Amino acid sequence: AYYWPVMYPDFVERYIPICGSARTSPHNECFLEGPKAALSASKDFQDGHYKSTPQHGIRAFGRAYSAWAYSQAWFAKKGYLYGGKYATLNDFLREDWEAGFLDGWDANDLLTLLKTWQIANVSLIRNEGHFANCLGAIKARGLIMPCKTDLYFTPEDSQDEMKYLTNARLVVIDSEWGHMSGGGSNTQDDEFIQAEVKKFLEEP
Repeated sequence: AYYWPVMYPDFVERYIPICGSARTSPHNECFLEGPKAALSASKDFQDGHYKSTPQHGIRAFGRAYSAWAYSQAWFAKKGYLYGGKYATLNDFLREDWEAGFLDGWDANDLLTLLKTWQIANVSLIRNEGHFANCLGAIKARGLIMPCKTDLYFTPEDSQDEMKYLTNARLVVIDSEWGHMSGGGSNTQDDEFIQAEVKKFLEEP
């Protein structure tokens, strides 16, 4: 969402980053090295030249990734059981995270997307990496919506961005679902986000 008003300042009128950031933080970049290593070091990845789906690597990728998507409070309250959908934490990991990546992703594609995430920084498009100048030049109106417990894109990152944005409003999603609060994982967060977006779009 941040890239559009930076790339097309005279075209985009409004933008809404939900559980995102204008650049990837060093902590976020470091976290991604975990699932990357789990996949690329697996016995069936074969340095990216696999002839069949590297199941061991993708399953390891999913497990290394899973703990970061939700908050500590969500796990403490056993949110991973999904009201009885899963019987144990391991069931959740196998059926949700491992199966999700196995069913929908190619291993090399995962690593390419991960690299894209690691190097993300809108100020590299223009302003030669000067982050403050890049965000300050955005003309569109913004609604910045981080989640209070997101371990990827923290509210602190968004608060830092707000120092430079001249035409944006910050609304924090008060949820224990972490990054997943912005992905349609539960009705309460969905309704909150939809209400805030509707209000933002109706503003003159």
